Amino acid sequence: MSLMNSKTGEIRKAYSLEELEGAANLMRGYSLIALGAAGSGHSGGTLSLMDVAAALYLHEANLDPKNPFWPDRDRIFWSAGHKAPVLYVSLGMAGFFDIDEVVTLRKLRSPFQGHPHWLKLEGVEASSGSLGQGLSISVGDALAARLDKKNYRVYCLMGDGEQQEGQIWEAAMEACHYKLDNLCGVVDKNRLQIDGCVDDVMCIDPLADKYRAFGWHVIEIDGHNMKEILNAFKDAQKTKGKPSLIIAHTTKGKGIDFMEDVCGWHGKAPSIEQVRDGLKQLGLDKKLPVEKLLKKAADYQTIITQELEAKQPKFSQNYFWNATKNMKVEMVPTRMGFGNALAEHGDDPRVVCLGADISDSITISQFYKEHPHRTQRWLSMGIAEQSGTCVAAGLAKEGKLPVFGTYGVFASGRNLDQLRTTVCYGNFNVMIAGAHGGVSVGPDGATHQALEELFQMCGLPNMHVEVPCDSVETKRATEYMLFNVVGPKYIRFAREATPVVSDYKTPYKYGEANVIRFRGEKDNFKDAFEHQLASDYTGEGEDLVIIACGPSVVEAMRAAWILNQEYSLETRVLNVHTVKPIDEKAIAQAAKDCGVVVTAEEHQIGGMGNLVAAAIGRSESGSPWELVKEFELSAEHIAAKAKTLHDLKLSIG
Repeated sequence: MSLMNSKTGEIRKAYSLEELEGAANLMRGYSLIALGAAGSGHSGGTLSLMDVAAALYLHEANLDPKNPFWPDRDRIFWSAGHKAPVLYVSLGMAGFFDIDEVVTLRKLRSPFQGHPHWLKLEGVEASSGSLGQGLSISVGDALAARLDKKNYRVYCLMGDGEQQEGQIWEAAMEACHYKLDNLCGVVDKNRLQIDGCVDDVMCIDPLADKYRAFGWHVIEIDGHNMKEILNAFKDAQKTKGKPSLIIAHTTKGKGIDFMEDVCGWHGKAPSIEQVRDGLKQLGLDKKLPVEKLLKKAADYQTIITQELEAKQPKFSQNYFWNATKNMKVEMVPTRMGFGNALAEHGDDPRVVCLGADISDSITISQFYKEHPHRTQRWLSMGIAEQSGTCVAAGLAKEGKLPVFGTYGVFASGRNLDQLRTTVCYGNFNVMIAGAHGGVSVGPDGATHQALEELFQMCGLPNMHVEVPCDSVETKRATEYMLFNVVGPKYIRFAREATPVVSDYKTPYKYGEANVIRFRGEKDNFKDAFEHQLASDYTGEGEDLVIIACGPSVVEAMRAAWILNQEYSLETRVLNVHTVKPIDEKAIAQAAKDCGVVVTAEEHQIGGMGNLVAAAIGRSESGSPWELVKEFELSAEHIAAKAKTLHDLKLSIG
């Protein structure tokens, strides 16, 4: 029945096969524009799944766009949450909202986050982004329908790479056990994932035979043939006593010649020039109001920028990075230090690196990229964080030095029990790299922003935790932890380019904090500060201390500059790069000496500063620097808060 009026039972709009094909093409165009305007996102899978999504939202599923929570609607779950643009244009095309609004994709405060957030957008059934979880939610929803004696159907859209997640197969077993014939899964089998061909990363075939062995009715189709798609959904509806799976064989980047079958377009957005080229290929350059949509996106961004600037504390000058004639910085992502360390020291035969499908992004692939003789010690685990963690433990048991890395949200959360029970209680010498920590994956949205790592990791027995401040310190920390710290260890680093504030002459001692003091403006920001080990430092009667870790250290340094220039306040910055074991002596001494303590970090509850962390917890999509400003973590905000506390200290004597 598809799009209907839930109150009257009337069909709001019926699409013919030809109209569905046209709608899918139009939806591709809108997605391209939204991705181009966002400047980031997942293009390849968005385009490969478009035909199936058009058929599902505009023809197959019973939905009422004017009553999104209609109890008898069909449920559609997006386990492949990174393909969010397809979801958004499908909802827009179905009439849940004006489809033009999708051009605010991935922008701050937009409901169209990098990964779907069901509390922010009507029509989204569940937040998603951590792969492999959607099928379990779908099983639960299908069971609920049975318990409530409802006739609605449940659909789950998955990628082929996420079939590497073990949870998928737990859910597949459950669906068969309960004979959930109201459940239909769809796998977008475009054969490519971030690290390359699915077959090479971690082969999932014979996929159809595996699902059949689990008791599913399996239908294989050309995922770009609308007639086959519609017939497959009909077949699934008629199947009784077992769940159905549609394996849609598709082309990644479908419809755009420079994207088709190129894995590099998995997590990449087109430039505006490429958007225009793509629209011509789709025959939409004259049909879609491209300039109007791009202007809408730009106007939205202008408003957001103005609002952020309005809430930013104002000082006598602009102290932002590289905004002044002096105090210049070089911006390098901290993750580069991690990759450089592996590249430099990877010849040690004990070192084994395990990739989890985002290897280039987190730079762990530098271990072997220019060193082909190391490929035997490079193990691709696919999207399987839990198993990969235990594989690393097995390697460590036999004397290897395994390094397992992925996004921080997955490296510390998806595998938490494996870390706790196998790695930590066993005290295995496993190094875990939590990449893209904090809000540094900004536009990806809340599901991918690692804001709980420290309370998760620091609470584990035998675990060592390091959060370096820049790319140089990240390299030094990686080197030291890999070869000198025996036992479980976790290093957290960021994705976004941040200032380099240290060099190899800067003191670095694992387990001991550094005191950083502003000594006067210089041509280069780095040269304006003096670094000392906390144990070597004698207090100078500073007015306050800012305690920080990771890239927040750099913001704390900038805040120290602001406080000095604006209020003649002297600030001690404490770089607590080793979070566990933490330098309690340095912290206690700083608090005693200064009287005012400010903490700064990109973290939620349980870190060094719960007040700051709680604000970060309300995270959403936006560029990393926008989020730093939105959650008041910039140097300007730190300086303003520090001044307020200092004034409070003076007022109470």
